[in-house]
Amino acid sequence: MFPYVFYAIMSIKLTVERGRLDCPSADRKEGMGAAMTIQELPQSMQNPETQAWLERLRKRRAALVGKRVFDVAASLLILIVTSPFFLLLALAIKLDSRGPVFYRQVRVGRYDKDFRIFKFRTRVQNADKIVFSLTVGDDPRITRVGRFIRKCRLDEFSQLLNVLSGSMSLVGPRPEVRRYVDAYRPEYMATLLVRPGITAPSSIAFKDEDRLLENSEDPEKTYIEEVLPPKMKLNLEYLERISVWGDIKILFQTVAAVLR
Repeated sequence: MFPYVFYAIMSIKLTVERGRLDCPSADRKEGMGAAMTIQELPQSMQNPETQAWLERLRKRRAALVGKRVFDVAASLLILIVTSPFFLLLALAIKLDSRGPVFYRQVRVGRYDKDFRIFKFRTRVQNADKIVFSLTVGDDPRITRVGRFIRKCRLDEFSQLLNVLSGSMSLVGPRPEVRRYVDAYRPEYMATLLVRPGITAPSSIAFKDEDRLLENSEDPEKTYIEEVLPPKMKLNLEYLERISVWGDIKILFQTVAAVLR
């Protein structure tokens, strides 16, 4: 019943021991209730737009602390309840194709720091080296079990391990790969002031974004120029209203969107 919980605890332990936990000085100060300044953020985030958002979030520090408490409690409960099912899913992934159960892609997280995301593997091993990082249309790299996982949006569930380790939240702007963050406008960097999430309003609105990209001659260019801006707009609107109750509402909206 508890293998995934044990795995999560060991993952957190290893993360801390190897020094990979995202905890720059600003993050530590916030955890102790101290005020952050724009100078303590990475140089890439030091701009007037991010500073304005930093001031707004400072006033919502209590909501951010409550959000973290909710993240840990809810993630642990979900892992305990669903661990038998996910053990079966992990077995199916191993039997279907060669490779690990988890896909550990590097994403950009809070304070513009790289971290490795947990996702149930849905593609063949080393799929990133075959083409590009966006999956569109009938991608031949996707395995048989992977198609089922993607259809039911189950690949994101393993990110509960990231939530427990502190690199992610249940709800928040979805983490992007580095080259997309490098294309961010200055105001988009404000989304890196909070932990990235498993789901977000932008995830719900663009849950079928692969269909939007499958007819594009250059999917990555289309993503950066046409998809990313409205997603970032929704992410910034989320920051404006960030709260525990808001997160709970978004989680229910996510479940409803998946079941449609």
